[in-house]
Amino acid sequence: MIKTLVVDDSDLVRSILKDFLESDGGFIVVGEASNGREGFEKARLLNPDLITMDIEMPVMGGLEAIQEIRKVLPTPVVVISTHDTAKMAYEATVKGAMEFYSKDNFTATMNPFKRIQILEALKQIAGTRSRRAGLANLNVNEEKKNILNRAILAVVIASSTGGPKALTRLCAGLPGNFPAPIILVQHNTSGFDKGFVQWLNDYTPLEVKLAEQGELPLSGKLYVAPTDKHLIMDVNGFAFDNGEMVNNQKPAADLLFKSAAKLLGKGLISVVLTGMGADGAEGTRFVKNGGGITLAQDEGTSLIYGMPKAAFDTGAVDMVLPLESIAGRLVELTKV
Repeated sequence: MIKTLVVDDSDLVRSILKDFLESDGGFIVVGEASNGREGFEKARLLNPDLITMDIEMPVMGGLEAIQEIRKVLPTPVVVISTHDTAKMAYEATVKGAMEFYSKDNFTATMNPFKRIQILEALKQIAGTRSRRAGLANLNVNEEKKNILNRAILAVVIASSTGGPKALTRLCAGLPGNFPAPIILVQHNTSGFDKGFVQWLNDYTPLEVKLAEQGELPLSGKLYVAPTDKHLIMDVNGFAFDNGEMVNNQKPAADLLFKSAAKLLGKGLISVVLTGMGADGAEGTRFVKNGGGITLAQDEGTSLIYGMPKAAFDTGAVDMVLPLESIAGRLVELTKV
């Protein structure tokens, strides 16, 4: 059983989260707290396996509480907050939170696939506590091949659980004059996309913006796929597909990767970062078959080694790299 501490200033929200977690049978809520200070004290007392944390609370807010908890405990923290604190929720990942979800997800009408997805993510995140101490001893498996110089026309990136924090490190290492547009599918909570763009802009010299219909991607910019619709590329620029979910995701990286591979061929680089599931794996195969260059994050630096592993297992990944090496490699590969 995963011992969980729920921290939120709303009695109703704490009750909803407790019912949600314990309905699975794999979680037990061992404590509740109505503010960050109480959450910090109960975390030290109870030593839980997982903590859920609101952002805006009296006495001590969630951001400060996360920082204080991380000083004394390795317990993973997941933020569960509202749309109006989206930017702060992403900032929490830099402070030490592992993931975040909108409170709007936790309703009686929750999609059953979404329910399973969140519960499985929380279980894997809780498991990072036991493996974190061993990360330094993991070997990096980097596979290289001779890649001829070619004009790179775009970079496409897929990320999910653990992605926001990983993206701050990756994007901080890219210059403002990066010579190709970067297009990102981050599996965001519905409605959090604008806050994500505003937040990520503070961590990179690139201009970060939401992709728009008919927009032609330009170098030095990072385009983010909006939530709740698939982003694809064609000869007219960006386009949206309002079809069904793919890999239980919308937007899905696979659709972006495939459309970009068809359009750009060997002028494309794809990157699959940390995340649950297999989104980006099939797209990676398309990029490889089209002559593009394919990268994936290694297990040691991935919060959840699901998407990168699925991509690697296709046999179509050219390079497996630790997170801190990906930006530098992108700079090298885009030099003509």
